[in-house]
Amino acid sequence: MTSLFAFLHHVAAFALVAALAVELALLRGELTASRAPQLMSADRIYGISAGLVLIIGFARVFYFEKGAHYYFHSIPFIAKLALFLVVGLLSIYPTLQFISWRGDLRQGRAPAITEDRRRRLRSVVHLQLALIVVLILCAALMARGIGYVSPS
Repeated sequence: MTSLFAFLHHVAAFALVAALAVELALLRGELTASRAPQLMSADRIYGISAGLVLIIGFARVFYFEKGAHYYFHSIPFIAKLALFLVVGLLSIYPTLQFISWRGDLRQGRAPAITEDRRRRLRSVVHLQLALIVVLILCAALMARGIGYVSPS
């Protein structure tokens, strides 16, 4: 069962990164009436994947692997959770932007978006991806026991 949950956790994490990469690519060019729904779908997949990463991750912490007592004494694990939270908070801005496009899309129009706003959206997605790289470093450190603080 432990291996299954590890597998599911990694699949959800890869889906999360892939969805962000798709968002970044779709934000590169002109926003059209066909590209906007693709962005919204990628963002939906991103949100679902993030939820699964969190749920499966906490299941691993509390029911499998080394147990919560180990993980909550690991500095890289705490950093990993903090980074996940920051990435999640950063995702609010793009998601709200994408949701605001619904009216235009229902009328068959491309959403009106300034070049500055598109650049800001790309910057936020870039930042999310960069923070995920640091999160992966924390995962590797955690898995090796680096930064584990033994309870007194």
